[in-house]
Amino acid sequence: MAPKVPSYTGFTPSSPTASRVKQANRREGGKAERLLGKALWRSGLRYRKHAPNLPGRPDFVFAGPRVCVFCDGDFWHGRDWDTLRERLARRANPAYWLAKIGRNVERDREQGEHLTAWGWLVLRFWETDVLRDPEAAALQVKAIVESRRASGVGARTP
Repeated sequence: MAPKVPSYTGFTPSSPTASRVKQANRREGGKAERLLGKALWRSGLRYRKHAPNLPGRPDFVFAGPRVCVFCDGDFWHGRDWDTLRERLARRANPAYWLAKIGRNVERDREQGEHLTAWGWLVLRFWETDVLRDPEAAALQVKAIVESRRASGVGARTP
């Protein structure tokens, strides 16, 4: 299945500053992701990062119990999408931002459906929640990973 990529032809940044800010955003390794990774490591969990063979390249992958974790930025992944959509409609370049963030939300849902169909448990954490308390997020992940390990989820059969 080829991913749908919207065309942003004809859209222009609302300002050179907005363009620079957008280009400076990191695809991987943001502050929330780093904090969650450190908390997971301190909790005793070991993981792979950004598995290229999985849809969405999850931030943290626990292959044995088939758990993948995403740390989603509030703006880019559309936290409180209904409210954000209203705000974006009143800002500069609304057609661009509504299409961009709307597609991100749709893509996250599609990737989650694919991973679930392949037997993965998908955990998504919002950036501000992780920044507020990375240890709490790590404890949630640890409980789920250990539970799936104990129940033999993802265990290979001979």
